[in-house]
Amino acid sequence: MEKTFTIQEVMTRTGLSVHALRYYERAGLLPPVDRAASGHRRYTADDLNWIDFLLRLRATGMSIRQMRAYTDLRRQGSMTASAHLALLEVHHQQVRKHLLELENHLAAIEKKMHYLRSMEGNKRMEDEERKTSDLHADTTQKKEHTHG
Repeated sequence: MEKTFTIQEVMTRTGLSVHALRYYERAGLLPPVDRAASGHRRYTADDLNWIDFLLRLRATGMSIRQMRAYTDLRRQGSMTASAHLALLEVHHQQVRKHLLELENHLAAIEKKMHYLRSMEGNKRMEDEERKTSDLHADTTQKKEHTHG
C-alpha cells in the first residue's frame, strides 16, 4: 500500500496552509484528493510532487489562471505534451526576462552601495584629516602658550 500523508504533513512539507491547500483543490489545481474512512484527506507522493511543481510555477510568477490552464492540459494526458511545452516555454521566457530585470536592478543597487561606501570612505578621511589638523592646532597652541 502506498504511503499517504495527512493535510498537516503536507503543510509541513510544502509550507502551504490548510486554507491554501483547500483553495488549490477548489481552483482545480489539484486532482481530487483521496480520503480516509474518517473523511480526512490523504495525499500521495505524486500529490506532493505536483504541489511542489505548482509552488515552483507560482514562485516564478505564473498566475493561478495560467496554472489552471497547465493543470487542465496535464489532465488530458500525453496527447497535450506539445501544448504543455508551449505553455512552459512562454513562462520560461517570462522568468528569464524577469531575471534579467532583477540583475539590472541588482547592478544599480550595487553601484549605489559602491558610491555610498566611497563617500563614507571620503568622510572618514576628512574626519581623520580634521582630527589630525585639530591635534596639530592644539599642539601648536600649547607650544605657543608654554613658550609665550
